[in-house]
Amino acid sequence: MSKNKYDYLVVGAGLFGSVFAREARRAGKQVLIVERNNHIAGNCYTENVEGVEVHVHGPHIFHTDNERVWRYVNQFAAFNHFVNRPRVRYGN
Repeated sequence: MSKNKYDYLVVGAGLFGSVFAREARRAGKQVLIVERNNHIAGNCYTENVEGVEVHVHGPHIFHTDNERVWRYVNQFAAFNHFVNRPRVRYGN
């Protein structure tokens, strides 16, 4: 019987778990990811429905003013430019 040796056990393949596992592997570590869903990406998961990416768990907005983080995430996905501009009317 062979034993698998892992340096890390990652519970959940959401945003943090996926990034952590990728970077750990890049550093030469052995990683086992367990995920209860039948997909990766956690709450950021989307499905393509007739050519439209639909947010299965509701819309998510990723924002950062850190240029290093922005370059990193853009390796993996194309981001739409979105600016949240809520309008409120209270009373008269």
